[in-house]
Amino acid sequence: MKKSRFTDSQILEALKRAEAGIKVPDLCRELGVSSALFYRWRAKYGGMDVSMMTRMKELEEENRRLRKMIVDERLKAEIVQEALAKKW
Repeated sequence: MKKSRFTDSQILEALKRAEAGIKVPDLCRELGVSSALFYRWRAKYGGMDVSMMTRMKELEEENRRLRKMIVDERLKAEIVQEALAKKW
């Protein structure tokens, strides 16, 4: 997964500044990001604090790791099924 240029606290600070009344296009220009990225941040992280955001990222990473384990186990099971299905 691509590493973000912005830390969790920087993203939350940008969201708070927008809520405080700074216009989104001006804020995006200042940060050097597109407005689409800003609205993605708002949809994903709106209403969170730093600890919640960190916990969410930890859970996403754990979920990614578990999904990979499931795929590996399914692949092993298919290989075993194919081996057992062959006639000797």
